Amino acid sequence: MAKNKRFAAAQAKVTHGQAYGLDQAIALVKSNATAKFDETVEISLNLGIDPRHADQMVRGFVSLPNGTGKTLRVGVFARGAKAEEAQAAGADVVGAEDLMEKVQAGEINFDRCIATPDMMALVGRLGKILGPRGLMPNPKLGTVTMDVKGAIEAAKSGQVEYRAEKAGIVHAGIGKASFDAAKLEENARAFIDAVQKARPSGAKGTYLKKAALSSTMGPGVQLDISAFAG
Repeated sequence: MAKNKRFAAAQAKVTHGQAYGLDQAIALVKSNATAKFDETVEISLNLGIDPRHADQMVRGFVSLPNGTGKTLRVGVFARGAKAEEAQAAGADVVGAEDLMEKVQAGEINFDRCIATPDMMALVGRLGKILGPRGLMPNPKLGTVTMDVKGAIEAAKSGQVEYRAEKAGIVHAGIGKASFDAAKLEENARAFIDAVQKARPSGAKGTYLKKAALSSTMGPGVQLDISAFAG
């Protein structure tokens, strides 16, 4: 009941149907983040695409200038010197066949998976497990690479992945409610800019249709996208 009252009180602050400027929206989201934990501030973009078509898929990574407030656990498939490089760079889990067996047993202790190219024959066997979780390494996303150190550092420094869902919606956490408003605004702009630049060749008409911000336990606040429409 207390949760419902809290949500209702937060929702009452947001005018239904109104689109807010980014600074106003962030102020509202921060004031509505009243849970006992540091809520994540999330952004959601509704795009004019149909991701079922290969030429309309939107997916990639963006490094947020102020990080996310969360440290990703990184798993790396590598051998020899590259495995040592991964460990030195701060990877949480490193291995080859041994790591494959752990994943097959349901022991997935990582949020991002990186692999050297020579390991993809091995990692390919885990496609049915890693794929549905969005963890399959992909050369286009820079997670199949010989630059293991660079990929790990990017993941640990506030890089977030975005991927369009069936309805053409892209969402991600862009920081914590405890962040300064200016840092959240900078992160939001960086995220929107990255998704705008990732516009696929098959997208026709209006690309950025709607955008909203919310906190983990708070209501959505619609953004005025006129400043971002391109």
